[in-house]
Amino acid sequence: MKNRILSLVLAVVMLMSVGSIALADELNLAQLPLTTEEGATVSILGMNSWYSTVDLTDAPLLKELADRAGVTIDWTLIDPTVYSDSVSPMLASGKDLPDILEMPDLDLNMDYIKSGMLEPLDTHFDLMPNYVAFLEKNPSIKGSLTADDGHIYYVPQTVVTHSYQPVMMYNMPWLEKLGIEAPTTLDAFVEYLRAIKANDMNGNGDPDDEIPMSIQSAFLPYMFGPAFGLDLVSGFYADDEGVVHYAAYEKEAYKAYLTFLHGLYEEGLLETEFTSLNRDQITSRCANDLTGVTFDFSWQMSNLYSAQYPNYDGTVGIIAGAAPLSGEHEGFYVARNPISGVFGINAKSTNIELAVKFLDYAMSEEAQDLYVWGLEGLTYEVDDTGARHYLPRCTEDTIWYQGLGINAPNMPSQQSTPATDVLLPEWHVKNDREFEVPFMRDPYPTVYSTPDEAAITSMYLVDIQTYVDERAVAFICGYADIETEFDGYIATLEAMQIEELLKVRQAQYDRFAAAL
Repeated sequence: MKNRILSLVLAVVMLMSVGSIALADELNLAQLPLTTEEGATVSILGMNSWYSTVDLTDAPLLKELADRAGVTIDWTLIDPTVYSDSVSPMLASGKDLPDILEMPDLDLNMDYIKSGMLEPLDTHFDLMPNYVAFLEKNPSIKGSLTADDGHIYYVPQTVVTHSYQPVMMYNMPWLEKLGIEAPTTLDAFVEYLRAIKANDMNGNGDPDDEIPMSIQSAFLPYMFGPAFGLDLVSGFYADDEGVVHYAAYEKEAYKAYLTFLHGLYEEGLLETEFTSLNRDQITSRCANDLTGVTFDFSWQMSNLYSAQYPNYDGTVGIIAGAAPLSGEHEGFYVARNPISGVFGINAKSTNIELAVKFLDYAMSEEAQDLYVWGLEGLTYEVDDTGARHYLPRCTEDTIWYQGLGINAPNMPSQQSTPATDVLLPEWHVKNDREFEVPFMRDPYPTVYSTPDEAAITSMYLVDIQTYVDERAVAFICGYADIETEFDGYIATLEAMQIEELLKVRQAQYDRFAAAL
């Protein structure tokens, strides 16, 4: 139970923590307080805490933020588990909305933008020095947030993209027992799996209880696609010349990918029940030292998987990350898309200037530092080297910690790598820098759709993705013969208008590139 709680705490920090990006040379570019008006108020619609027993309305750190800004915040906070269903009707009515709106989704079809309910923020950039500095340092995010009319309507909430992402994880004692390094090629990886099947790796006297590879089916594209030059995680991707492709429509490369996985399945190196395997089952296998390799989000490496082993002391990883696999193409890992949420300003607000200033201050390094670390002496301390560390109560009393407003989901927070580092053992942080960050490749960007593009996407994409997923399982398991039926698969995609979707994605990518 302790390990599951630690894993949950870390996952929340990864999803909601803030502050790694230096937004300016100084802590805050705006003049504080933001207003000298007595009783100035900014109203905000946003998510409440993910913990049902925590109410962020009076969170001390958010009140501290408001006090520094010289305003009072009038919150409308809604349970995040029902946020979209609750907020969408409110926005559709357009009546009595607060000044600042946390949107229920990324508005990729620009439904809210086209409705006219949002103020174009770029027309107020003279009042938003912190946000302008952020966009200058993050041009790809600026490109993603630029609508087809050239305006920017949203301030983003972002996540860590190149650290602590899904990676290869090996049973390091098993590698040592075999006298080999972690494989870096497909051929070497297959030989490792075969060696596991041929030996009593866990030394329990049973040579048949080892499971070479324990992979949730959703991670197979992450794990093997790059070796074939495919970003199957994003689905669509742009090559070096800016030409957009759909990975599962790449005739030779995708066929080779499926053929490889079918070979693993036929040889018993990819288990029969791979489509239903879950993280709890993999955790149980680690606890019994039954498996040689997995693939998962990096933070599971130390806090979940390695922690299952009785001899794990926190100093050396037992289930530890390694470089991606290469085939005909050099391996890579697919990074996360940075934008996880967006905040806009109600165009009908009578308080637009102050709302703009407050949203900008919320993007300042000062504010981001407060979100992620809290206050010295209350939530963190500084050691002799100048490094920060959370005080014990922050990890021991999750409800108290969240109740302060740390990592609050109702602010435009920027996820923090340093704040995650301090929660992990030193070996894990080192592993991240050696085997994850250097191999990360940006995913296909988030790009707004025009109404026509949205219509085409909604008409075809879901059916295509469903068909691709179903056929992938059939080809891997041998229910469908790759050699005789793959051409029919490609023909079906064409009949389902994959080429029309590619035209849409190409036009969107061209706009994104131009916005950079």
